[in-house]
Amino acid sequence: MAQERTGNGGKKRYDPEVKKAVVEDALRTTIKAASESWGIPHGTVAYWYVRRGRKGEEEPRVKRGATTEASGRAAIQVPQNGHLRPHLPGHARRYSPAEVTKVLDYAAQHGYAATTRELGPCKATIVRWERRVRLAAEGRGDDPTCGPDPADIETQRDQEILEVWKHHPGLGPSQIKNQLRRKGIKTSVNTVRRVMEEAGYRPPKVESRNHDRRYEAVRPNQLWHFDFVQRFINRATTFTLIILDDYSRFVVGHGVSDAERGDVVIAAFEEAVQRHGKPETVMTDRGSAFWSWRGIGRFTTLLTELGIDQVAVEDKEVNGKVERFNANIAKELFDQHRFSSLSEMRRHLKSHLHFYNHSRTHHSLGGVLVPADRYYGRADEVMALVEAGAGREQGLDTLDLRHRCLELFKVTSTDGRPAVFLMGQQIL
Repeated sequence: MAQERTGNGGKKRYDPEVKKAVVEDALRTTIKAASESWGIPHGTVAYWYVRRGRKGEEEPRVKRGATTEASGRAAIQVPQNGHLRPHLPGHARRYSPAEVTKVLDYAAQHGYAATTRELGPCKATIVRWERRVRLAAEGRGDDPTCGPDPADIETQRDQEILEVWKHHPGLGPSQIKNQLRRKGIKTSVNTVRRVMEEAGYRPPKVESRNHDRRYEAVRPNQLWHFDFVQRFINRATTFTLIILDDYSRFVVGHGVSDAERGDVVIAAFEEAVQRHGKPETVMTDRGSAFWSWRGIGRFTTLLTELGIDQVAVEDKEVNGKVERFNANIAKELFDQHRFSSLSEMRRHLKSHLHFYNHSRTHHSLGGVLVPADRYYGRADEVMALVEAGAGREQGLDTLDLRHRCLELFKVTSTDGRPAVFLMGQQIL
């Protein structure tokens, strides 16, 4: 049994001498045998084994079956030419087509044993490559000696990242990673951040606060959020009204004014209702454009006439979805452009909202879907295309909604009681 001691948190700690002896035993036999012999978990021994190879401690390890003169134990040999990097035990590595060609040519001249010693791949791998080459010559498979070089693939990936960032400089690394994922390009947030930082990106300092109050509507038009965004456009104060659907995060309406006016709220709301139908509930803050502390406001009166419930909240976290959207639109639109007039701002705002609804992926929708996918009920269709790898070839942002068949009128019966729905709202 290994000598161990208990550290902070009750975790076992092993002395460096014990680790060294266990790894040497694993090199002489196997990781499993050393684990059983010393009474140490298999994963721990494997971690020490691999970590020793990564850090390059003591003499380099050679292939199993070969031995070093100093210790007589088996190890993996480090190639002397430096062209092919050695792989660590339990960590397979990918060989580029150029490397495969070099290995096969060397094996044809010097044999499998010499190739394994000099370049690294084992005999079974070389034989498998030779068989694939023969089958490819007969038209039955891919040739491992042909194809793009990994360096070229990485260069193309970096270009894709920078291209998305160039068109949408307000997006962060995680958002750009999701945009590429929707197109069928897989990469990590760390890779995207590294490429962007090399191109001059500096992450903003954002203070995040955790909250445990979360809710979400179960269908479109069940709950709409209202809020204003205040910005200065060429020394003029502007207030942009945003109407956001809770279920899909789809912007169903917006308006721009020089103040928080009830006329702007009513006009934008009526236009959104004409285009998308009535919501069941609306959520606002207690601003003067939405709520009257004395009597009943005009917007509240309109909602009462239409049979729509109004929820007026005081805490911003309750209306947090639209507050978060306001922060994103400030970062992605208002902070990226310097508008010379209000009309120019209106044009850019309309274009950005179309991009947000139909092209910008949303973290709350799985990082692949856009708000329009959920609002128009095409989430399953889009996910099927993404899983089939059709994002890059077909382009999911071009899915036409004009010719989609929408169910505007529906009649149902529950326990013998009929119900009539118009545009998703029960009218009888």
